[in-house]
Amino acid sequence: MEKYYILFNPHAGSGKAEDEAKILATKLGAENSIYDMTAVASYKELLTDAEAEIIILGGDGTLNRFINDTYELNLQNKIYIYPIGTGNDFLRDLGKETTTEPVEITKYLKDLPVCEIDGKKQYFINGVGYGIDGYCCEEGDRQRASGVEKVNYTGIAIKGILFHFKPRKVKVTVDGVEYNFKRAWLAPCMNGRFYGGGIMPTPEQDRLNKERNISVMVYHGLGRLGALLLFPKTFKGEHVKKVKKIHIMTGKEIIVEYDKPCAAQIDGETVLNVTKCRFISSKIAEKEKVEQEEAMA
Repeated sequence: MEKYYILFNPHAGSGKAEDEAKILATKLGAENSIYDMTAVASYKELLTDAEAEIIILGGDGTLNRFINDTYELNLQNKIYIYPIGTGNDFLRDLGKETTTEPVEITKYLKDLPVCEIDGKKQYFINGVGYGIDGYCCEEGDRQRASGVEKVNYTGIAIKGILFHFKPRKVKVTVDGVEYNFKRAWLAPCMNGRFYGGGIMPTPEQDRLNKERNISVMVYHGLGRLGALLLFPKTFKGEHVKKVKKIHIMTGKEIIVEYDKPCAAQIDGETVLNVTKCRFISSKIAEKEKVEQEEAMA
């Protein structure tokens, strides 16, 4: 008989995640155990059955949390995502954002890139927004903390572009080659094609590309009105036609440095007051890990 570990994020699905987990468990009709992800002290001690399949209930933020809590365990289990979160860009990239069934994602959770901010390293599944997108997450978090139940991110973005967010100078270094841009609004680094609820900054990025390269898109050189008018095109990837205002670069190591701090968001999770982000492919990350272990031996 099949066995499942069903892991739910209590903050996903408008607070109904646990109920959804119980409904799914009944639907599966197999041996299963349901766990609140925020209450798991050790996945190493919990996920002891390598034959059991893991189902994660939540969105992109939930998946990011699970990845960073378990990546070093090298789990051999089959892993599924059951989307109940508000952000499902990962499944959108797979063409399965409307699914009502668990989707196996095991192969997509290997060889992941790393984001490094102030010495702290974190794996990411979709992308890391850095600029107006990070500002939107920061303002959304502020509104939610003040009691706003339904945050309007589109409204935040429009007001941010027109009034509040100030574009920066940005230096982007890709595999050792330096590029400089003025009036940069966005500089997300991407593992997949989508982030931010359907924005597609890098239409050609393939998360399973052979070299496991990552991409950065710089949205720059526009005034407030121009930036606002072009922004809707990012949802269909049509912004890339503006070759003088959009630069996409691909490599194994990407460093993005703003001249003034701003917020970043890693798969939807906000990090404040960031000046520099370093992104490395899984191949670089593994090489650095081995070198560190050898140095400590």
